[in-house]
Amino acid sequence: MSFMKLWVATRNAHKVREIAGILGPGFELQSLLDIPDFPEIVEDGETYKANAEKKARALWEKVYQPVFADDSGLEVDALGGRPGVHSMRYSAPDPTHAKNIEKLLFELDGVPRPRRTARFRCTLVYLDEKGKEETFDGIVEGAIGFTTAGEGGFGFDPVFVIPERGLTLAQIPNEEKNAISHRGLAVAALRRFLAQRPKKTVRQTI
Repeated sequence: MSFMKLWVATRNAHKVREIAGILGPGFELQSLLDIPDFPEIVEDGETYKANAEKKARALWEKVYQPVFADDSGLEVDALGGRPGVHSMRYSAPDPTHAKNIEKLLFELDGVPRPRRTARFRCTLVYLDEKGKEETFDGIVEGAIGFTTAGEGGFGFDPVFVIPERGLTLAQIPNEEKNAISHRGLAVAALRRFLAQRPKKTVRQTI
């Protein structure tokens, strides 16, 4: 069986495993974890696409092979769409997932359930071996719960409730989550795009 080699511009091992599961067989996935000396990429764009494109381009200029990167964020209606593109840095100067969630629940204190609507949005930028760009998007609608629930996922997953399930993304099994999540939808769109192109077996290493 031939494999298409893909690079993803992230050092997040959890994200790499999640994306590998969404892509399924037929792909050899590598990441910034395979390039220990790769410089830090500052995500200072004003849009998800700007950040994803910056990460993808930086990696492509290193490997000159098919690469992709994504940027995503949580958009809470009661907060005017915040934290949005700043989701990862929401509790700066020293943000962590736990601190981000704590700040979010604090800002939503007293906000009733009907007004806690939110969505996760993901933009994925893919560059082929020649640097040609394609963009894919994924959105999942939900609401912010009043407390954390679930041990799976990462980021804001423990407080992001899927209304029709009555469960947070952190409570939903990975296979089901990957089918409905913002990143899952964007990566699935990339997979469909790549399925229409002839796969090449790539053994080159950097």
